[in-house]
Amino acid sequence: MALHGRLGTSRKTGVSGVSSAGIVVVLALVLGLVLSVSAAGLAQPIRIGLQGPITGAWALEGEMAVNSVQVVADQINARGGVLGRPIEIVIGDDQGEVRQSALTAQRMIAEGVVAVISSYGSSITEAAQLIYEDAGLLNIAYGATAETLTQHGHQYFFRTSFRDDRQGDFFAELVTTHLNLERVAIIHDNSTFARGLAEAARRSLAGKPGVQVVFYDAITAGERDFTATISRMRTTNPEVVYFTAYYPEAGLFLRQMRDAGVDALFVGGNAAINDEFIEIAGREIAAGSLITQEPLPTDLDYPESIQFLNEYVARHGAPPSTPWPVYAADALNVIVAAIEATGSTDSTVLANYIRNELNINGITGPISFEPTGDRAGAIYKAYVVDENGNIVDAGY
Repeated sequence: MALHGRLGTSRKTGVSGVSSAGIVVVLALVLGLVLSVSAAGLAQPIRIGLQGPITGAWALEGEMAVNSVQVVADQINARGGVLGRPIEIVIGDDQGEVRQSALTAQRMIAEGVVAVISSYGSSITEAAQLIYEDAGLLNIAYGATAETLTQHGHQYFFRTSFRDDRQGDFFAELVTTHLNLERVAIIHDNSTFARGLAEAARRSLAGKPGVQVVFYDAITAGERDFTATISRMRTTNPEVVYFTAYYPEAGLFLRQMRDAGVDALFVGGNAAINDEFIEIAGREIAAGSLITQEPLPTDLDYPESIQFLNEYVARHGAPPSTPWPVYAADALNVIVAAIEATGSTDSTVLANYIRNELNINGITGPISFEPTGDRAGAIYKAYVVDENGNIVDAGY
């Protein structure tokens, strides 16, 4: 017998005493539940790009950024997503190269993402930010600290990391107040980031009585033999070498510096020292090296950072070894907070909110932005590589 005929002709109870009317109600409730679950499952994801060096010389940073952003995306999705929609992370590999960065930015735009977390490296970010600006697409850098990046008046560019000039001030204070050293050599690689940090440090040191920058020069990124530069630097007898370029070259430079008999203190900028630097230089040689940088993830004691690190370590066995992946995760937090607050995924709406109203507690602490797109405030620490190859707080 057809079900509709039975329901239409009887009000008597059926199996287990359930009336036909009751069956209708139950079926309606079940149908409604199925439809609601189906609708949630079919909700279009909010697609957010992550551009970074997934392969290439900086692949460690890219891997940790992907891991960090995915932790936050999964946490957001576990609590129901954003505006009832799940977050989907779209990965773009810029290989840490300027040309590839521009191509990756174009692909992100073609993918139709609503915003991009982009990127590690200031010159790499610079190659992409104009493309995103022309497309009117919100982009938030996580490892790009050159001052010039926020001097173009871009409407859609922000960064969760801090600016180089503030790190330059910190280095000058470290040299004079804590280390009591006077003869400083500064090495960069002519990239937007490294040159900017080197110039910021030299400016800051110029105001310190008794301090001399006795050597200031550039290496070429990707080189493996720095003996000529080290030979010239050696004649100036520096007490401290500030290396503002990236970790693949930093490890080689330090090893060759020691081979040449230069025993000056080696201080790396915030892209120079991580686990791979220690591996390249060798643990014994790397020991005693200092780093000026933002607090490491393990030194963050905010509730948000503790929750994040617990999940990251549960998944990957160890915390990120540099600050940058966590700034990438916080870039996602900023984007999501803006979408939730405005109910929009329009980049103009989101950028206006982030610039003028956003104030959240992120993994890396309170986050708000200056009109330029720079993150407000600045926090720096000095770290040292200990004899066991661990990067620990130097106490400065």
